[in-house]
Amino acid sequence: MLPGINPNQMKAMMKQLGMKQEEINALRVIIEKEDENIIIDNPNVMKINMQGQESWQITGDARSEEKAGFSEDDIKIVIEKTGVNEHDAKKALEKYKGDLSEAILSLSE
Repeated sequence: MLPGINPNQMKAMMKQLGMKQEEINALRVIIEKEDENIIIDNPNVMKINMQGQESWQITGDARSEEKAGFSEDDIKIVIEKTGVNEHDAKKALEKYKGDLSEAILSLSE
C-alpha cells in the first residue's frame, strides 16, 4: 500500500475507481514459454479487476526451467514399450526431462 494512507481509505478509493482486488491462494505459478518455463514458488497472487479489465499481479521466488527435449521417436518408443497413449507418453517424458528409461519405468509400474 501507499505510505500514509489508511488501508480502509485505500479500499474506498479503489471502489470509487471501479477496482476490485482479490487474493488468490496459489501454491505455485508456472509461465510456459516456448523454450522454458518460469516457475514462481511461494507466490503472492492478486487478481485485479478494473472497469472490466482483469489483470494479475504475481510476486514470489522465481526460477527458470528448460523444457525437456525429446523427439517423436522417443514418444513412439515409450508407447511401444508401455502401451500407453501419446498424451501419457509425452507427460512421462516431460516429467523425467526426456529420460527414456525413467519414463518407461514410471509407466510400467
